[in-house]
This record gives sequence, C-alpha cells and structure tokens, in this order.
Amino acid sequence: MRTTFTAAGCAALLALLASSPPLLAQQKTARECRAEWSANREAIAASGKTQRVFIAECRGVPVPASTRAAAAELGKGQYATEAEAKANCQGDAVVWANLRSKVYHDSSSRNYGATKIGAYMCEKESIAAGFHAPKAARDPGRDISKPASS
Repeated sequence: MRTTFTAAGCAALLALLASSPPLLAQQKTARECRAEWSANREAIAASGKTQRVFIAECRGVPVPASTRAAAAELGKGQYATEAEAKANCQGDAVVWANLRSKVYHDSSSRNYGATKIGAYMCEKESIAAGFHAPKAARDPGRDISKPASS
C-alpha cells in the first residue's frame, strides 16, 4: 500500500512538472520588462500595446479585459499605436491622451503611452477635444515642490 501511494505521488508530481513549464520559468522583474519596453518601444507600441499592458504580459500577470478592450473604444482622432498617430498627425506633435483625466502627455513625459486608459492623438486635436497639458507644463515657472497658493 505504501509503495503504491509513493508511486502515485511521484507520478502526480512528474505530471504536474511536465504539464506546466511556465511555472518553472523565472519570472522577469518589472525593471527588466521596462528595459525591454524602452529598447523596443516603437515596435511594441506599433502592435497596439501600451507600456502597462506590455509589462503585465512580460511579467506573466493577467491583463484585465477592460484594459485590452480600451483600444477598441477609441474615438475620432484617437489612435491605438504611435505609428498610426504619426501617419495622421503630419506637421503636429503626437501626444498620449489620458482618457480618464483628460490630460495629454508629450513624448518626453514618463506617462507617455503608460497610463491605464489612453490613446495617441495629434496635439491640436487633443486640445480641440478638451484635453489639457499637465499642470507643471502649463505653469513652467511654478515650483512643483511647493503647493500652489490660493
């Protein structure tokens, strides 16, 4: 009886290990995934992935359907990829528009392509649609380490 139990336990363990190689693989760190994003930003963004979605997939974290589906719900003048926006924004800067906060970010911003719900847009079209620059960019003389006075 003991031999049968041991053999069954070993067989079950081997079956588990053989059927799930991803469990044995080393998971990448967020830093490694961000470095990969930086190195291949254009190609990854052209595939329609935001930085947040890419990093989640890179780390093996499930991506909520609402985040993936956000690209399908884009409005007029909003693009899922940076390449698509550049093709349509001739003579205008491409910005990342946060669709929740209505703030747009230029390509030098750490939030460019990285907010949860957003789209690439032409800067002039984003302003016409009611988006605005971040507060620090609107008031360059303001010291952001101090609260604004009333």
